[in-house]
This record gives sequence, C-alpha cells and structure tokens, in this order.
Amino acid sequence: MTMPLSGLNFRDLGGIPAGGGQTRSGALYRSEGPSNFGAEQFSALTALGIRTIIDLRSAHEREQTPHEWHGPECAWHGLNVDADLRVFGNEGRNRLLVGPDPQIALDTMADTYREIPEALLPHWSVIGECLRDAEHPVLVNCTAGKDRTGVAVAVLLEVAGVSREAIMQDYLASDIFGENLKNSGKLDAGFMGSYGFIPSPGQVDALIGVRSLYLEAAWNVIDKGWSGVPGYLAEAGVDSNLQKHIRQFLVGDCL
Repeated sequence: MTMPLSGLNFRDLGGIPAGGGQTRSGALYRSEGPSNFGAEQFSALTALGIRTIIDLRSAHEREQTPHEWHGPECAWHGLNVDADLRVFGNEGRNRLLVGPDPQIALDTMADTYREIPEALLPHWSVIGECLRDAEHPVLVNCTAGKDRTGVAVAVLLEVAGVSREAIMQDYLASDIFGENLKNSGKLDAGFMGSYGFIPSPGQVDALIGVRSLYLEAAWNVIDKGWSGVPGYLAEAGVDSNLQKHIRQFLVGDCL
C-alpha cells in the first residue's frame, strides 16, 4: 500500500486467503470518502491507476464532498445507498435521544446493517458489470468506509471464496476510522452537523466503530432472505456467470 494512505481507512484487498489461493493485490481497494484526504493522499490515489470508483454514498453526501482527484479516464459511479444513520432521517436520532445507554446505539447500528443488503440490491448489477469489465484497479467507498462499504466488500470477498472469518478480520480493521475521528478534534462538530446533538461517549464509540455483531446482522439477513450470498446476488441480477467473472477479477490466476 502507498504509505500516505496507510493512516486512513483505506486498504488494498489483496493477499486475503481465498479457497486455495488468495485475492489479487492492486485489483480492489476499499476506502472512506474523500473528506479526510489531503493533497498527498490524492496524489497517492492517482498513482494507483484506479479507473473505476464505486461510490456508495447518498447524493447529498456526494454533493458535500465530491471525488475530484481523478481524471476523465476514471469512471465514477454514484450509487445511492441510503441505509446509513446519517441519511435515515429522524428515526435514528430519536432512538439516541431516549437516553445515554450504549446498547441503544449498538442496536441501532445493528438495525442499520440489516437495512444495507436491501439498499444495495438495486446496485449489484452495476457493481458486477464494473468488476467484470475492469482492466484496472477499482475503488469502493462510502463516507466512513466501514458500514455500507463493509457489507458490499463482505459480499464480494465471499464471492471470491474468502471465508467469513477472514472477511470479518478485514472488516474489523476499519476501526481505524473511529480512532482517527477521535484524534482529529472534529468528532463533536461532526455529530452536531449530522445529528444536532452529541450522543453519550459509549454511544459515540458504538456509532463510529465496528463490531462483529454489525456485520453478522447483515449476514443473517442475507442468509435468511436469500439462503446466502449466491442467491442474494442472483436476486439482484448477478447470475452465476457474472459471479464467476467477479471471482476471476478478484483472484485472477491465484487459484
């Protein structure tokens, strides 16, 4: 990984065990949104040769902080995945206003993750076609790079033959986003801007962090609703042939 990016919630998804081999390096990157990137990081992104961006943020989020670092040779796909506490409206905020108990935030985040598979469903055909046709690196991002991106990447890695245990290990590495936010001095202002109030410290930790129970909540929905990832993607228009193309993009000749 290029060093200027190593301090962000950004990583190359290569080198993860996948069946009898491993995922390819330099094929798929996952990332937080561009708001925390500086000139040095944007330069490092450009040097990676990324030619496809799959942006899972809502239209409002994308308008606030657009991807402006790439040239016209890079295809940007703005996909509205609104299953995020920031864009749900008042329901999530009202839950947190009930009281300071961290369990309220944990339950709210788990419920948010249960919504993400359905919110992603209309976009999988676009994502699948992007990976099928990609000849250069692809970037997947949302705002924090941990929730919507976390579920999308979990699905893609499972298609590639990565075990759920290894997928979870990658997902939990996104705790760097919350740690960076705590150290940035912007945490209180961020919550005031998004929610209009600052939740309790325990709730803040639950909201900005990652927990295994969050991703497990999304997996439970996929398993119960579609009998697993292959059926889920098939329902979304990504048939077995396209799933094979996705797997080939992610593992190449490693298997």
